[in-house]
Amino acid sequence: MSNVIDKAVEALNEKLTDADFDGSAKFVIEGEGAVIVDGQGARAGDDDADVTLTADAETFQSMMDGDTNPTAAFMSGKLTVDGDMGLAMKLGSVLG
Repeated sequence: MSNVIDKAVEALNEKLTDADFDGSAKFVIEGEGAVIVDGQGARAGDDDADVTLTADAETFQSMMDGDTNPTAAFMSGKLTVDGDMGLAMKLGSVLG
């Protein structure tokens, strides 16, 4: 597993600590792999999910650092969303 995925899992679990997230989402980090987020937290994996969000490693890291708003990343084409848009917005508010 890549170092980028390990760091993504760690960062997402920190952000999800007190969050009420009741769906499943997959973050695909281009060239690195994927992370699944669900009621149990974040883990490396490529399972099916309610929504799939795809970004390059730089955009993903910028969202985790709080430098890039997930909605702004989506609107600028740096983040693509496939699936349940409402769930993606809920996850965006958790990450934002």
